[in-house]
Amino acid sequence: MNYLIGIDVGTSATKTVLFEEGGKVVASASKEYPLYQPNNGWAEQKPEDWRDAVLETLSQVVLKSGASKEDIKGIGISGQMHGLVMLDENNEVLRPSIIWCDQRTGAEVEDMLRIMPREQWIEITANPPLTGWTAAKILWVRKNEPELYKRCRHILLPKDYIRFVLTGVFATEVSDASGMQLLNVAKRCWSEEVLHKLDIDGELLGTVYESCEVTGTLLPEIAALTGLSKETKVVGGAGDNAAAAVGTGVVRDGTAFTTIGTSGVVFAHSSQVTIDPKGRVHTCCCAVPGAWHVMGVTQGAGLSLKWFKDNFCQDYIEEADRQGVDVYDLINRDVAIIKAGSDKLLYLPYLMGERTPHLDPDCRGVFFGLSAIHTKAHMLRAVMEGVSYSLSDCNDILKEMGIEVDEMMACGGGGKSPIWRQMLSDMYECGVKTVEQTEGPALGVAILAGVGCGIYESVESACDTMISEDKSTEPESEQAELYKKYHSLYKKLYEDLKDSYKKLASL
Repeated sequence: MNYLIGIDVGTSATKTVLFEEGGKVVASASKEYPLYQPNNGWAEQKPEDWRDAVLETLSQVVLKSGASKEDIKGIGISGQMHGLVMLDENNEVLRPSIIWCDQRTGAEVEDMLRIMPREQWIEITANPPLTGWTAAKILWVRKNEPELYKRCRHILLPKDYIRFVLTGVFATEVSDASGMQLLNVAKRCWSEEVLHKLDIDGELLGTVYESCEVTGTLLPEIAALTGLSKETKVVGGAGDNAAAAVGTGVVRDGTAFTTIGTSGVVFAHSSQVTIDPKGRVHTCCCAVPGAWHVMGVTQGAGLSLKWFKDNFCQDYIEEADRQGVDVYDLINRDVAIIKAGSDKLLYLPYLMGERTPHLDPDCRGVFFGLSAIHTKAHMLRAVMEGVSYSLSDCNDILKEMGIEVDEMMACGGGGKSPIWRQMLSDMYECGVKTVEQTEGPALGVAILAGVGCGIYESVESACDTMISEDKSTEPESEQAELYKKYHSLYKKLYEDLKDSYKKLASL
């Protein structure tokens, strides 16, 4: 029996899963770590925390599985995108990683637009300059921490730092590299023009691979530490969303998924490079060789519900502890009682600024329409609906671009909620499905590892073998019509508040 491992370096935790080659989970382990916010709108994590979590969970799954180390053929790594990891000449981490949701780089984005026109950025990198993406973070460090920048010898993404820890290889792959703003997305290689314009030394960057290509094997000391073989192959892997696409079978035209994790994403596969000239959604290389994806991003999706739960739902948390159940099951129970529209209460989910469709780092969260009739359950439902309106904005832009989606899959923590799936189905006005396999990105990169190791012929055929549908939710016409009216008001609120957000940011 052959085995494969998928590692998912997430924002809140790392999850490592060991699979049989047919897709069955043999063992899994996860480890959480903190997020640091030294200033409003900043977000950082320590790469050493990711390293420790990966090594610990790898050791755990190998031990739990009882699998022979020679039979564990390959490892795929998924990770949060856009994070900046900088190493010195001794390969030591220079500073905490500035991660995807950090919004400090507004001035650097303006610098990038002065260096090169927005249209040219979109033409080369398929996206306009963005505050959350890696290039602006590099410029911020160079401007604000020049002595530290001078000591930098390697620039890596979060999962690619883990690749270095495991293999000693400095490399990345096309899907994650697409989110750095340094890649020529159509040609799937570093853009010499962009690197020259930004005065970034290309030697700082790793070699670019396709997602299912083998990038190296385990270092002997890592193999000994984790109980694996030094012959175990490590493939390119994928950014978290590209990995989730493979893990839900979204690998052909006409397929798409919505994920509600810390952030939220609407992601559609495309065999052609399809770019939004307005830059509202992101086009990146996907994990299927020779293909791309288009995705819209809601910055504060599951984050919004978690923020509300952590700060205002101590009663739910205590009741969940008493009953031994998941706190979100109790939240879903009470939200289901509230009618669609939350009795005229709207929530704008801009806790960390917003990407699609506004590209606005200054906008912030809002409850609109609060009255004395509203309860905590109303506010919880409004949060879920507000996130769904934002995701619907993303889906509407894909339709506008001519990307036809025949089926929408739901994944991530929010995708487990039947209430949230119904909201999405009503707003998208199409069926929303789930797959039996719930490991998402970890399964996706394990599939990529299987292709790299020669166990599967292609990513598509591997998905056909390993992934099967589970639940399906269809839209309810009455709710769908009601949500259209609320969505129209939701969109107007941002326009009404746009100038006020700027004033707030300048105070």
